[in-house]
Amino acid sequence: MNWKTAIQVRDLGPEDRLELTCRKCGHLRYLTAKALHARKGADQLYLDEVEARALCSQRGCKGQTRLALPPTRETSGFVGGIA
Repeated sequence: MNWKTAIQVRDLGPEDRLELTCRKCGHLRYLTAKALHARKGADQLYLDEVEARALCSQRGCKGQTRLALPPTRETSGFVGGIA
């Protein structure tokens, strides 16, 4: 079980963004959680299902995409050490 199978669209806040990168051409686009919430029935989808359904939006490509959560400003690395 990974993070894509554990998080549903309804768990995302309206300001959250998902990063979609095409595996075929490398085109990068962002999908907002607000746009996903507006789609009928999308709230029940897990993120791995969103990734499987998302296709590249580049003209003529229609390749499969890879989903990632871009880093946010609240995200920070490990700060600490061994005392």
